[in-house]
Amino acid sequence: MDQGDAVPIAEPWEERRFLLDVAHWMLGAPGAAESAVDEAYRQWYGLFDAARRQITVPRSWLAKTVGGICLGRLALPDQGTAAPEEERRAWPRSGKGEAGRVELNALESLSPAERAVFVLRAFGMGPGTVAALVGRSEPEVAELADRARRWLRVQRSRPTTPQQQDAVAHAVRRACVTEDREWLASLLCSDVTAFFDGGGKVRALTGPVHGSRRVADSLLTLLADRPRTTLTTRSVNGRTGLLVRYGRQVAAVISLDVADGRVAQVWVMLNPDKLRSWNPSHPA
Repeated sequence: MDQGDAVPIAEPWEERRFLLDVAHWMLGAPGAAESAVDEAYRQWYGLFDAARRQITVPRSWLAKTVGGICLGRLALPDQGTAAPEEERRAWPRSGKGEAGRVELNALESLSPAERAVFVLRAFGMGPGTVAALVGRSEPEVAELADRARRWLRVQRSRPTTPQQQDAVAHAVRRACVTEDREWLASLLCSDVTAFFDGGGKVRALTGPVHGSRRVADSLLTLLADRPRTTLTTRSVNGRTGLLVRYGRQVAAVISLDVADGRVAQVWVMLNPDKLRSWNPSHPA
């Protein structure tokens, strides 16, 4: 190789460091981040030379590839993203310190799509690229990023322990089962917001619902006048949430964001395509 063609060793090192940061913030574990970045480089070197030459900004291509790999892993059913305790002790090594550890813990409470959008936008990826990566429109990406930012602000100021989350989720379930509207509303923050994702496949509210009484009414309406409806507590995205079944079919998954002992945000997943991992098919 000619001297003029040499690439400074710091350049690929900084590139890998950048990619590791993206993967680390998305997956929450150093080992998982290393694996995702290694896979991205395998895909890069697996390209034909002609295909690589057509990529004008390799770092952007690699960042997009890492984002796609991480998103795919986050979307796997029953794949928790919290790191083992021994990995938590190593967080993080790039100058983030205790504040970085708190931020990573807060990111764990986001849905995979919210986390992906927040991290990829924070690392400078354009909204159009992020939208294509997560399979959403640009307005949906903007909404996801806004949700994530608002919830992270809540988590930074008012962290919730697993015991508090569990107690609130069980109380919400009991209030819904007994159809106690007043009790349910009292378990919600006055400015609570609920989001309903029907994916255009089932009837659902198309916009967010605001306020404790309106959100309480929406949840009770979801459970009303349905035969053989059951409501149970279940781990949802690593925290205690609620599962709605109509008969044996999971019809809704409800995630609760808790702050100061009350529900600050509610996420109701009704889209049957996104509930497939909750309704595995069994051979007759």
